[in-house]
Amino acid sequence: MLYPELFQSLESVRWVMSKDVPWDQFDPAQLSDEQARTIKMNAITEWAALPATEMFLRDNRNDSDFSAFMSVWFYEEQKHALVLMEYLRRFRPDLVPTEEELHAVRFDFDPAPPLETLMLHFCGEIRLNHWYRRAAEWHTEPVIKQIYKLIAQDEARHGGAYLRYMKKALIESGDVARAAFARIGVLMASARRTEKALHPTNLHVNAALFPNDTVQSRLPDPAWLEHWLDAQICFDNEWEGRVVDRILHNISLLFERTFNSVQELNRYRKEVLARLPVSTPAATPAA
Repeated sequence: MLYPELFQSLESVRWVMSKDVPWDQFDPAQLSDEQARTIKMNAITEWAALPATEMFLRDNRNDSDFSAFMSVWFYEEQKHALVLMEYLRRFRPDLVPTEEELHAVRFDFDPAPPLETLMLHFCGEIRLNHWYRRAAEWHTEPVIKQIYKLIAQDEARHGGAYLRYMKKALIESGDVARAAFARIGVLMASARRTEKALHPTNLHVNAALFPNDTVQSRLPDPAWLEHWLDAQICFDNEWEGRVVDRILHNISLLFERTFNSVQELNRYRKEVLARLPVSTPAATPAA
């Protein structure tokens, strides 16, 4: 069981909102309206950890270890939403998300293969770490810069925890897990080939609600994410390359085989699929 160890490791480095955020250093001249509005959108997006947790608990009913870890992940992700809202409450109360705006991103995700969902969120944590690091550089106000640095560090640690559960899955499920992880790894490391950001909050997760079935589509400004990435924090090809490199590096460690490109990982995926019994169900996209 990984939960006790992960609980202790994350507890030992947990930051405290009242002590580790330098609220008294706020500089109003360094916060623009444009920047403040992005903080609101990120706060609502982080609130989507609520339906994601409900999905994880539903789809992992047979895994009490991972389900217990969700108590830590959910707490820390909701704290991200809370600290961003607290920043707005103190310094831009006109932009604090309403309860209705927060509740809008709580909707049911369709059931999905747990292994693929695990890999999807592992890659999502890597991407968020890089997005928030870039956001910390883009912002000019010192308090929000520190908040984004704290959140980015949390996302990196969450990715490390997911990686531990992926290693456990390899022991328990072998090539079935390898095929699932490689498939989603190819998808999430191919962002340059898509028109939209590849992150769990920007993927369709409820066929009955399509096309209003992504977290981003339910924000007050559904087009916000792409504008934030392209025109504000300028998450360019160099930064995207860092995300891809981290995904490939970690998959290389996971599979104990070096992958220098998405193409190499895709060839490995095909190798693994060829080893699986014909009766093995084809994997479907994760939520």
